[in-house]
Amino acid sequence: MDTRAWQYGDPDGAPLLLVHGFRGDHHGLQGIAQGLAETLPGVRAIVPDLPGFGQTPAVPGREHTIELYGEWLRAFAAAVAPDGFAVLGHSFGSLVVSAAIAGGLQPSRLILINPISAPALEGPQAALTQLAIGYYRAAELLPPRAARRLLGNPVIVRVMSEVMAKTGDPELRSWIHGQHGAYFSTFSDPTTLLQAFRASVSHTVPEFARAFTMPTLLIAGERDDITPLVKQLELRHRIPGSRLRIIPGIGHLVHYEAVEDAVAFIAGFLTEAQAQAQEAAA
Repeated sequence: MDTRAWQYGDPDGAPLLLVHGFRGDHHGLQGIAQGLAETLPGVRAIVPDLPGFGQTPAVPGREHTIELYGEWLRAFAAAVAPDGFAVLGHSFGSLVVSAAIAGGLQPSRLILINPISAPALEGPQAALTQLAIGYYRAAELLPPRAARRLLGNPVIVRVMSEVMAKTGDPELRSWIHGQHGAYFSTFSDPTTLLQAFRASVSHTVPEFARAFTMPTLLIAGERDDITPLVKQLELRHRIPGSRLRIIPGIGHLVHYEAVEDAVAFIAGFLTEAQAQAQEAAA
């Protein structure tokens, strides 16, 4: 199938695949990808649109389960980085990456931002999650055109954005709302979106953590509404040798509200890998 992807940095650099979250597209991770390309001249940051989102079509004839997304990522990685790569996943992207690794993906390094480390109904905003489930189930009962109108309703998208944004900076909040307004409804069709939603609330990263044998960096927001901080700490202890970086005052939108912090953490993590490789070669 045709996967659309965007590349930042050195075309011959060390590949880093970045997998975006639910209902987003490559724009969500553009800031981090560009920041890494500027900070690490030797990196090639590749950000695809997930199947059924942005400019990548849905996978024809397949249900969009977490297993399918993992299968897709393994095929995509083999096509664009056959000689090795590091991989990053944000939110739902953390599930996609985790499922891919459990299915045989072998990145040199793993970075998970705002990983989904707890069941959907156990987070600080469990009641809102329950409302979201009802919202998507209601859309599932509607004809396709009515479902798309409901799923893309700008008022509902704005409410979601207001809840998730934690910054008190009015200019940044306005920009975040603009990003959600522009890209949160670029899904291919309601059926694929609903299937992806079910995948997003039916799995957690700890289900796949046993397969994480590579160096792993976890980046979490202190005020994440999706996964409580205690669950991120538990995930850190389930992955031997992993590191957890917590960003104070930030929620589930690290990729929007704390780009500089995320880039600094990731750059340090990847630079360490380069230094180790040079030592081994020497």
